[in-house]
Amino acid sequence: MTRLSAAVLLCALAACSSEKAPAPDSSEAATPGATTPAAVQIDAIPEQLRGAWGLVPADCTSTKGDAKGLLLIDATTLKFYESLGKLGAITEASDTRIRASFDFTGEGMTWQREETLELQDGTLIRREAGQDAAPEPFKYTRCQAK
Repeated sequence: MTRLSAAVLLCALAACSSEKAPAPDSSEAATPGATTPAAVQIDAIPEQLRGAWGLVPADCTSTKGDAKGLLLIDATTLKFYESLGKLGAITEASDTRIRASFDFTGEGMTWQREETLELQDGTLIRREAGQDAAPEPFKYTRCQAK
């Protein structure tokens, strides 16, 4: 290999390790109407998960205020019988699923817990993670509007 060839090879290798992205090839035609998907920023509980949910049918129909399995979900809170969870950092989300931390208050106490809410075949599955989390998922049925 000649000195000139070695120098050209070293320059080529140095160019490959550059941090700059190569310029787009102008010979490649863009696909008409194509768009680059934008990152979707989700800052709320997905619409499909919101509403009233009961662990048992009586949770949805009680008029005595004793629906201990009733879960009310809005854009930023989970409301249980004796506690309220406010949405914190979201780690995963889609139209039918969210995984996030929630700051809870209830019965004079405060705590934080990671919750996963997922809609599966019309059933809301809620999983807890963290200290004192329930080991099994909770399964809720959507309450019918009155």
